[in-house]
Amino acid sequence: MTQSVLGIVGGSGFYNLPGLAHAEWRHIESPWGSPSDDILFADIDGLPVRFLPRHGRGHKLAPGDIDYRANIDALKRAGVTDLVSVSACGSLKKKYKPGDFVLPDQYIDRTFARKKSFFGKGCVAHVAMGDPVSPLLFKALEKAAKAEKIDVHGGGTYLAMEGPQFSTRAESNLYRSWDCDVIGMTNMPEAKLAREAEICYASVAMVTDYDCWHDEHEDVDVAAIIEVMRANTEKAQRLVARLARDFPREHPACPIGSDKALEVAIITHPEARDPELLKKLDAVAGRILG
Repeated sequence: MTQSVLGIVGGSGFYNLPGLAHAEWRHIESPWGSPSDDILFADIDGLPVRFLPRHGRGHKLAPGDIDYRANIDALKRAGVTDLVSVSACGSLKKKYKPGDFVLPDQYIDRTFARKKSFFGKGCVAHVAMGDPVSPLLFKALEKAAKAEKIDVHGGGTYLAMEGPQFSTRAESNLYRSWDCDVIGMTNMPEAKLAREAEICYASVAMVTDYDCWHDEHEDVDVAAIIEVMRANTEKAQRLVARLARDFPREHPACPIGSDKALEVAIITHPEARDPELLKKLDAVAGRILG
């Protein structure tokens, strides 16, 4: 079996991981562009952990400025087998209050200005996304959250919007009519790219506000969100530490095949594949393309 390497992508307010052993920031080059930041290589109780601040340390990048392909490619090059996305989100339902954590198992992608695939002209692939979250990683997160006595809701739909502006009231109510649970700006195309890279993926959506639909609450305000994020960050750090301590040291096969997604995805005949694109795919698809 393959050794487990736990990757953490930290979103708004989540820029570092305390309590690490052998911590070292390393720059990882990617043929797809510039990752958001260096990657922190470290251990937690002997488990290799790789941490990438999604917006860069100091929050330098807006959601639409993030090079998601470079990030996922760099994490793959760093050996990540299982990736946890930690990000702030707005609640679209009363039952998810600020301070709660939600573990989505579905996504709706409403982003439109981002590169969403490693594949395309010269090498076409279609990965399955019916079940976008890896169930073993999801269960491990849910167990860790409960062990840390964090208010967590398992399951739900994450609506990914383009941003960087927050929703209009009409948009917020539209997404509620679709039965979405939370709204954020970063988990897509991240989840799609992780699947193409054969990395198991799951999200921790940390609720900071009620978006703008809730009549009894003020519209989204950055100052108020930051205040909630501070408390959420402390809980997220405890969650990640617990997850790492209890995580299997050998990567188990994903029940839905997240870690073998490309085996039935690449459709371009070998003789028709673009050699230049294949070079860029060395980390993401080297296992399949050889």
